Amino acid sequence: MRVFTAVLATETNTFSPICIDRRGFEASLYAPPGQHPETPTLCSAPLTVGRRICAQKGWELIEGTAAWADPAGLVSRAAYEGLRDEILDQLNSALPVDAVVLGLHGAMVASGYEDPEGDILSRVREIVGPDILVCAELDPHSHLTKRRAAATDFFVYFKEFPHTDFVDRAEDLWQIAVARLEGKAKPVMSIFDCQMIDVFPTSREPMRSFVDKIMQIEKSDPDVLSISVVHGFMAGDVPEMGTKVVVVTNDKASKGDELARSLGLELYAKRGTFMVPQIDERQAIKEALAEEKGPVVIADVWDNPGGGTAGDSTVLLQEIMRQQITNVAFGTIWDPIAVQICMAAGEGATIPLRFGAKSAPGTGTPVDATVTVVKLVRDAQMRFGESFAPFGDAAYVRFNGIDVILNSTRAQSFDPSLFSVMGIDPQSKRVLVIKSTNHFFASFSKIATKIIYCSAGTPYPNNPAVTPYKRASKTIWPMVVDPLGTGHNNA
Repeated sequence: MRVFTAVLATETNTFSPICIDRRGFEASLYAPPGQHPETPTLCSAPLTVGRRICAQKGWELIEGTAAWADPAGLVSRAAYEGLRDEILDQLNSALPVDAVVLGLHGAMVASGYEDPEGDILSRVREIVGPDILVCAELDPHSHLTKRRAAATDFFVYFKEFPHTDFVDRAEDLWQIAVARLEGKAKPVMSIFDCQMIDVFPTSREPMRSFVDKIMQIEKSDPDVLSISVVHGFMAGDVPEMGTKVVVVTNDKASKGDELARSLGLELYAKRGTFMVPQIDERQAIKEALAEEKGPVVIADVWDNPGGGTAGDSTVLLQEIMRQQITNVAFGTIWDPIAVQICMAAGEGATIPLRFGAKSAPGTGTPVDATVTVVKLVRDAQMRFGESFAPFGDAAYVRFNGIDVILNSTRAQSFDPSLFSVMGIDPQSKRVLVIKSTNHFFASFSKIATKIIYCSAGTPYPNNPAVTPYKRASKTIWPMVVDPLGTGHNNA
């Protein structure tokens, strides 16, 4: 067997002011054929898992380019078309192939392309023809369009949020692909549109039990090859934005349709109950200070670079400064210019510095402080499960008993190693302030005495009922109370 694999992925917040060009991919991951490291990134696990599977099978894996950019705003037309055509040219050169296995995200939007994944998948299908297997692993925070479904045999999405299972799901993808190529299965995909958009953390109920349930169905029912929930991505203003359920069966389309509908209606009945309750910055700090022992983790959930924001909000920092709280560490505030200034000053320097809140309204105001540059790290990285997440050149500065990590590559706060790599002992701090919606939970929950979810400022369009969408459907929940007419109302 000859199998072609490649990766092209990012998550686009169409409301974000930060555009992505080719340099955005190169800063996060750009690996020409054969140069991808052994450790996968979030969306490149199909490539690294494929190396092992194909080696075991004695198959030939033809690697194309792997490119990933940290979430932001629109991808430039030149960047998307250039990377797309690079991969398609590699596929053409690899022909004939028996399968194409891709790593995608599913929420990319590029200038001139509302559905880049649908575009590249359709072009792949045109190249290989109707009978060659085409499949992909995707992030659940994405859009599932009719165009991409029509071009693909099946999809597998991460189940967990935080996405701790991206390697496991790549294993599932390849298991189904191998069965198909060896003639042991005929995967058929069923899709149900839940007519809603919500946030579904699997670290809490009711989503925890739902994911456990679908995994049990996969395990116990031989007809069911895979079940995925496409959460949707509310910051992507595209026509087919929303939550969907995907069931892949072994040539049992009717059974898959029925199961997808049943599971989708179960999610729909619980809409509005999944997301962790959030409090504002004043209440968050009050609750943190009420704890006798630290570290208390305050998650600045909506200034999350993993959702495409800048990650430079200072709303929580300004409140901590106002209350004169000490023994607090912030990880991170994105400000490449401030990092450059600190790099020029050198470790140990005490300098006046303005940083943060440069990207957009609703992120607070820049902080002016006299800071000590404690530590500088080039090309800093933190752990994220089985991979590493870069946050670029970084500076650890201290002022008034407050520690702040300034970074040059936007990245959400995945893991306490974010602090330790910069010389900060996270467990010695009274309060840790991080920027992430829920990906932080798996690792930070191991050291936190309490976790507080805070909604500070308005860097992210987090209320679809009032978000000024221009392209997304306005006929789904919560824009409409009960679009499926079931009588269930959790608005």
